[in-house]
Amino acid sequence: MKSFLYLSSYALLAYLPLSNAYPGMGDTISQLKNEAQEKRAEPKQLIGDLKTLSDSQLTTIGKDIKAILLHQKDARSNTIDNSIPPGTVDSAACKADLCCLWKWITYEMTARFNGTSGRCTKLARGAVRLGFHDAAVWSTSSSYGGADGSILLTDEINRSDNNGLAAIATEMKNWYNKYNKYGASMADLIQWGANVATVVCPLGPRIRSFVGRKDNPKAGPTSMLPLETDSADKIIKLFAAKTIDADDLIALVGAHTTSQQHFVNTGRDGDPQDTTPGIWDVAFYPQTTANPPPRVLKFRSDVGLSQDSRTKTPWTAFSDRTNGQERWNDEYARAYTRMSMLGVNNINSLKECTKVLPAARNSFVSEDQVVLDMWLQGQFDQLNNMVDDAIMLTGVITGPPKEKRDAEESI
Repeated sequence: MKSFLYLSSYALLAYLPLSNAYPGMGDTISQLKNEAQEKRAEPKQLIGDLKTLSDSQLTTIGKDIKAILLHQKDARSNTIDNSIPPGTVDSAACKADLCCLWKWITYEMTARFNGTSGRCTKLARGAVRLGFHDAAVWSTSSSYGGADGSILLTDEINRSDNNGLAAIATEMKNWYNKYNKYGASMADLIQWGANVATVVCPLGPRIRSFVGRKDNPKAGPTSMLPLETDSADKIIKLFAAKTIDADDLIALVGAHTTSQQHFVNTGRDGDPQDTTPGIWDVAFYPQTTANPPPRVLKFRSDVGLSQDSRTKTPWTAFSDRTNGQERWNDEYARAYTRMSMLGVNNINSLKECTKVLPAARNSFVSEDQVVLDMWLQGQFDQLNNMVDDAIMLTGVITGPPKEKRDAEESI
């Protein structure tokens, strides 16, 4: 019964493992995984100071990040420090422990990112997007930009690319004003927020998190972010210039699984991109290529990527409801680690505070799935903001949909 509640009853086929939905697909999935592994044999590019430093010059953290970038090491960690902070953020004891500062920051972020439904809030989803938009304003041909905090330290946030980020921008600036004096850079706060949000979202990976990035008060280059109208070819080339290959690109695009859009189609404000907004699952992948409920809005760019020969293999692999989740979390964690290091030229001197991140939630059931399913079918528009805020919907609806009430009243 739990699995039934977790699934959208209106998109059941899209949730079934491909090997079950289509007889004979099991062998195809295995073949696709082997093809993907062969592709991974191609050399990955190093970035930042890791390009010029020899192995003998690398710190332990530098070696780990290098291995993650080369897909030789898992980018996730289960190491957790459950101890109480040694003191308040301004205490001598806390100042003596780098990760104490980030534990206090994590407390605040977690409280804002976790909704009463157990799903992650619009602020959490905004934090993930903010991390992308700060870091991705960089390419191998640019001499500045990347994960440097410039999106909030300059007027970069006012660009149309960043529509919809106002709320998380305000929140992040408040955290910066509160914690910068203790050593938290804007660049680190933004990337830390993205990783906290990812693990707060149910089923999301717990990505190793590093601090020590330097802020840059210069706005990043323009025309560096993809548009919803862009072709697959344009997006693939755009990300290749950031050292992000087609496989990593498709892993990163999967973050759309938690989203609700507000600016791509303003007439459908609040509509999600799959049937599980606020949950870090793989529903997005099969539903982009299928016929999901009417409230689900597919981005043209996502549809294009799902069909392109260069990206179809990982897309299909992530669509598998049996093995896709673990595979995607693994690939996403490594791909996002690369994203969070773009433009960072002191990678070797970064420090790690992953241990203070919240624990990952590897299973989740939406207790209000019945109401959520009705909303996905186009009923109860008044719930849009509540779904966006990840508020528990059970008990909210006390009567039939408005159109039914109007019909009854007219009799």
